[in-house]
Amino acid sequence: MVDTSFAKSFQRLRRFNSETFEVKALLVFVLSNENPATYHFEIKNEITSSALANVVGVLPGKSKTNEYVIFSAHYDHLGVGKPDAKGDSIYNGANDDASGSTAVIMLAKYFSQLNNNERTLIFVTFTAEEIGGFGSQYFSKQIDPEKAIAMFNIEMIGTDSKWGNNSAYITGYEKSDFGMILQSSLEGSSFHFEPDPYPEQNLFYRSDNATLAALGVPAHTISTSKMDNEPNYHKQSDEISTLDMNNMAEIIEAIAISSKTIVSGKDTPTRVEKRN
Repeated sequence: MVDTSFAKSFQRLRRFNSETFEVKALLVFVLSNENPATYHFEIKNEITSSALANVVGVLPGKSKTNEYVIFSAHYDHLGVGKPDAKGDSIYNGANDDASGSTAVIMLAKYFSQLNNNERTLIFVTFTAEEIGGFGSQYFSKQIDPEKAIAMFNIEMIGTDSKWGNNSAYITGYEKSDFGMILQSSLEGSSFHFEPDPYPEQNLFYRSDNATLAALGVPAHTISTSKMDNEPNYHKQSDEISTLDMNNMAEIIEAIAISSKTIVSGKDTPTRVEKRN
């Protein structure tokens, strides 16, 4: 049962599947202020198919080829919807998540030029995140999770965080020492990673890191989005003009630097507790 005060977010619940919860079961969400003693549902399914694809690049490791470090983001957004007051019907998704996709492309370019990664690096931009995380779910079935050492999922880094510039937060910070490793690698830098300041929103299991995290991989999302006050979130106004490019570049650089000890094989994050 979902209280009607969450009506604006109700459609987003379709991203949750049985893996998200402690007890696996068929999920039906009901928007209501009541809690009736009995329920009756009439459900009609209409099945359609779409040809969708993840985009993946692999940089083989020098010595630890069977140990994977994943850098990811999603390239899809909401598409075309009802026109707003200005007549704009296109949801560009500049921050959500073209900013993360840009980071993945830049990191791929950076590490390919360095050409010294001991572990195999996988760069992936996912499809269908917004309609249920189907791209990342499919991807997670194509690799052995025991070989996945870490996942840097990058989601909405186009605006400054609640702490201002030179900062970002990591979802599920307390679930492994992934964040501590990253922060240690930034010693002497003004940039800092923080724990997720919005734990009530369950962000750790709301992005493309979720499926691998449930399998025990230290798969975390890096973000700056102010989830309690992000004016362009899921709106047509999420356009490139709203992004802080300089701050975004600082975040990408911080991810590149802070990931080096994991990429090199020096550090290995502790595993996340598996979800049954």
